[in-house]
Amino acid sequence: MENEFMQLEENIVMMLKTVYDPEIPVNIYDLGLIYNVDVDDQNFVTITMTLTAPNCPAADFIIEDVKMKVESIKGVKGVMINLTFEPEWNKDMMSEEALLELGFM
Repeated sequence: MENEFMQLEENIVMMLKTVYDPEIPVNIYDLGLIYNVDVDDQNFVTITMTLTAPNCPAADFIIEDVKMKVESIKGVKGVMINLTFEPEWNKDMMSEEALLELGFM
């Protein structure tokens, strides 16, 4: 059972890496926009995330893309997105791959 749970979490992360902000050529996971992924006993997924800016014009698109893609994973029973701006996102939250891609390294 534990192995299935870990596999589900890995599948969620892999799926999150397919979601992009249309204005940035790096996925939202490597950008550091995903703060937490919680999967409960019923395989209901709660994702706490942020955006690069509170007035991000692509906010609705990104959130809907996350919800649809994670819901499509076999075994996921539902998805709730918690959008937060605490702590405020900054480029220090990006992975090394994202920093390289965007020329910050």
